Amino acid sequence: MAASASASKAWRAPNTAEHRRLADSHGRDADWKNWGPYLSERSWGTVREDYSADGSAWKSFTHDMARSRAYRWGEDGIGGFCNRHQNVCLSVAFWNGADEILKERLFGLSGPEGNHGEDVKELYNYVDGVPSHAYMAMVYKSPMDAFPYADLVAENARRGYDDEEYELEDALGPAL
Repeated sequence: MAASASASKAWRAPNTAEHRRLADSHGRDADWKNWGPYLSERSWGTVREDYSADGSAWKSFTHDMARSRAYRWGEDGIGGFCNRHQNVCLSVAFWNGADEILKERLFGLSGPEGNHGEDVKELYNYVDGVPSHAYMAMVYKSPMDAFPYADLVAENARRGYDDEEYELEDALGPAL
């Protein structure tokens, strides 16, 4: 009897704050998904931003060029979020007191620069978040010493395809 009685009960969605936000969004009572982590981590060197004559996006738009060129089709940033149309974008910028530039986007190697192709050379991960984006968390680890941009590019260019990639941890060792 107990099994048939429990089977006849209708299933109900949990009544948490997050479930209420999602129901409000679905019913168009609130626009919880208008803002979110829709901002790209990296837009430089992509085919969307390729204006080269030969179609080589990676060679025509490197990380070094990204800080002095405007994007036409998108934006990027570290831990960024924006509205769904990406016409209002917010992200963080870091400066460790040793670099010549503000850290506004993830550093990486383009396809021809890396010994295994395109590769971001940063330490970060997303820790938590909820579907409505009312809460999001990430960890970004940046060295307090000068970021080894030139060393990462040069050492990865020196290495062959059969060699291990040269990562940020290799360049900085215990300083990270």
